[in-house]
This record gives sequence, C-alpha cells and structure tokens, in this order.
Amino acid sequence: MSKNFDVIVIGAGPGGYIAAIRAAQLGFQVACIDEWKNDTGGPAPGGTCTNVGCIPSKALLQSSEHFEQAGHHFADHGIGVSGLSIDVSKMVARKDSVVKQNNDGILYLFKKNKVSFFHGRGSFVKAVDGGYEIRVEGQSAEVLTGRQIVVATGSNARALPGAPFDEDKVLSNDGALRIGAVPKKLGLIGSGVIGLEMGSVWRRLGADVTILEGLPTFLGSVDQQIAKEAHKAFTKQGLNIELGVTVGDVKISKKGVTIAWTDAKGAAQKLEVDKLIVSIGRVPNTTGLNAEGVGLQLDERGAILVNEECKTNLPGVWAVGDVVRGPMLAHKAEEEGVAVAERIAGQHGHVNFNTIPWVIYTSPEIAWVGRTEQQLKADGVAYKAGTFPFLANGRARALGDTTGMVKFLADATTDEILGVHIVGPMASELIAEAVVAMEFRASAEDIARICHAHPSLSEATKEAALAVDKRTLNF
Repeated sequence: MSKNFDVIVIGAGPGGYIAAIRAAQLGFQVACIDEWKNDTGGPAPGGTCTNVGCIPSKALLQSSEHFEQAGHHFADHGIGVSGLSIDVSKMVARKDSVVKQNNDGILYLFKKNKVSFFHGRGSFVKAVDGGYEIRVEGQSAEVLTGRQIVVATGSNARALPGAPFDEDKVLSNDGALRIGAVPKKLGLIGSGVIGLEMGSVWRRLGADVTILEGLPTFLGSVDQQIAKEAHKAFTKQGLNIELGVTVGDVKISKKGVTIAWTDAKGAAQKLEVDKLIVSIGRVPNTTGLNAEGVGLQLDERGAILVNEECKTNLPGVWAVGDVVRGPMLAHKAEEEGVAVAERIAGQHGHVNFNTIPWVIYTSPEIAWVGRTEQQLKADGVAYKAGTFPFLANGRARALGDTTGMVKFLADATTDEILGVHIVGPMASELIAEAVVAMEFRASAEDIARICHAHPSLSEATKEAALAVDKRTLNF
C-alpha cells in the first residue's frame, strides 16, 4: 500500500530540499526523495552543490588560500613561517567534514519541518486519480503517491567526447575534489567557474596548471573590463590560460594524460599532465526518471520543459533548478523551489532572473548582477559607467589585497542601475548590495547618497556609484 502525500519532491539539492521545506511550512504533507550516499552508504542530501560542488570547493579554496597567504604574504605582516607544508589528506578530510555538516543539517531541517525523507532514487510510475505514483528504489524502497510532484534532479558534468571520466586521471568536479596529492602538472579543459576555482586550488598548492579554453575571449559572459582585470591577475599568479584552442585526441596512460591541441594560430601543440579536469559545462539529469512513461516533455538537451512558473506539460508536475532552463546556479534553484511551493499553495511566488547574482570564488573573486557593458551596447541601450579601483580603498590596503575594481552601469537618462560588476576582495559579499538595489530599481545616485561604513570594502561600491556621475571622492 502506497503512502500518500500532498507534495513529493524528487531530489534534495538546493532546489529540492528548499521546495520541500517551504511546502511543509505552508501546511502540506511533504516527502522528499534523494539517492546521494556518503562514504558509509548513508544519506547525503544537498545534491551536487553540497556534495561535489559549491560547498566542498569553497572548503578547498579556503584551505589553499591559507597556504598561499602563509607562504607568500604573511612576511609582509611581520609574521615569519618556517617549514611550511601541506597535508593534502587532512585538507580533503576537513572538506569532507564540512560536507557532512551540511548533509546532517539538511536532515535536521527535514525533521524540524516534518518532511518525510526517503533515501533512494525516485522515478515516475504512472498517473493515478488525483496525482502520480512515484517509485523509490534504494535504501527506502517504497511506492508513494503525491498530488503535486516537484522534480529537482539537478545536472551532471558533461564529459569530453572520447575521454570519459574515470575520476582517476580524467576528472569531473567530483574527482577534482578528491585528488589525494598535489599533482606536478594539472590540465584543465574549460575556463569556466569550476575550471578556474579548481585550477586556483591546486596552483596555490604547487601544481603547474594549464587551462585550455575553446572560446577566443576569457570569461565571455563576464563584463570584459572585469574579465581582462581577472585574466591579468590569474596570469600573474601563475595560471597558464590558453584561449581559442581546439582540443584533439586525449590519451590516458599509467603516467598521466596527453592532450593534443591546436592553438589560436593553428599550430599543433601537446600537453602532458598528471591529471586532467574537464569543465565544459553540465547537462540536465533526467536519466532514470521515467519521463517518457508519463509523457513528461523534455527538450533536445534532456532538460524538462517548463513555463515561466516552472509548470511542466503535465498537470500537477513542476520542475526547478539545473534540470530546467536558466542559469545552473544553486541560489536560482532555491528561489524557484520557494516560488513553486508557494504557487502550489495558491500564492504568487516570484523569481526575477534579472537580479540573480553570479560569483566565481577565485582570488580575486568575481561577482556580477545585471547586464554587462557589451550586452548594453548590443541592445542599443544608452548608459553611463563608473568604476573605482580597490587600490584606492583604505580597507583593501589594510588587507593587503588591492587587486580589481567595482563597476556600475546605469541608464543614461533615468540613472537606474542596469548592472554591477566586481573583481576583487570579498566580491561575493559586496554584490548583495547591488542585488538589493536593482531589485528595488534604485539609481546609481541612491547608492552614492547612502552612508557606507569607513573603512570598509563596501566604500568601493559607493565610490563606483559616484563615478557614474564623475564625482568620486577618493580617486
């Protein structure tokens, strides 16, 4: 006999677990199904983000940043360090501990909010009167019935044709987070978020890192003034970034990986590395969902087709996060999860794609919201721009981290903020002010008139807003 629920959520990543909790808060009987396992076979909710994405990568980035600071920057503060070494196994163990804390935290939140959790793989069985049967295969083998179904099954790393992931020599984001020793030579294909973050981790720890990027421009989706500043910083740090390349044969041996590639000028090249991280995007995860069994429509990429409210073609079936259109970002998935739960309750959940922030957690960090200068030019929008360098910011000088700038783009007529772009220290935190401002349709003048604490990095935001009107006070 199946168990009945008002809402069944398939997937407990950022979109799924948040949707389940919000639906429970709204008074629904909720089940959430997830198959992620920890090293002992127990449940590990949180999806890619918690297990092999956002959270563990930040833990490794923090560890490697400490190592870099101790080895290269502590002396500037009068701090002497001798015998500096890195215990990679301990660093990875700390990362695993951080992941487990997040896994356990989600399980606690399910109990707190009375969400029934089922550990296994969820898939559609059939439509039934007033809902759908969902099968759970795994630790919690069950057949559940739900009136409303939310699919939040996330995405998987895209493999390079001819070089499948073995997570030993050819690594996805999963394998990149489990490297047991610092490789002498590390190759990365793709200079996106994952590539740059993982490249930064292992470069700081001593690896010789080469990044092969097929596009002719570095970080093409980022405002190009910001991207150029970042490229300059990364190159200075020692990352070897090759743009406009064509990757050929990838050969794996006991020693490592050999990549044949052609540079931007058409010259044949060869790269020999101990490990190769492939970071060429992600694909929606709908394998095993039995979408075809119930007639759930997918697009040519395998993503679930939804409308602007995240409704699928089936009544009572919704989908959120990486498995649908839009940016593959954990916080986008969370907002969609909340919005869908509220729509199921008859409320008017809302997600504004124009104010979703983007962050790359390198050093310097890169963060932005809204349109870039090249997008505004392409759209024929008249705009004003203002920038302010961290070199002229007192707190950045005290931190010893003055790389980068804040850039504001505002409408030439109304002064409404159209985009804010940051490369520099704590950009991931500074961008929140810009998101709030844009959500309330603030003008650059509004930010310029707000009192910011001194000394703080946020003063660079105020000064960039002042620069839109060509009246910076400290540069």
